Amino acid sequence: MNIQIVQKEEIKFLKFPKKDVLDKRKDQIERFLELQRALFLGNLEHQKVRIIFVDNEGIKKVETTIWGITDKEVILKQSTIIPLERIINII
Repeated sequence: MNIQIVQKEEIKFLKFPKKDVLDKRKDQIERFLELQRALFLGNLEHQKVRIIFVDNEGIKKVETTIWGITDKEVILKQSTIIPLERIINII
């Protein structure tokens, strides 16, 4: 699996398909719970996480702090957004 590392400033130039990368509802719930945990780590301890996601060109990874989560998006610094359904994993 070839994962391209990107900087958070580059994310706003990426294109994201609408389809969820996780098929199983259980995996989608687990992803949301992991994002909530990462949000708390970022807000309380200023700890960065690695987000693995898929754009229209392939798998990407960014190391960043999560500033917010909605039911459809993950919000990073400088109003950078990753669609929730495009995230594979949070480390």
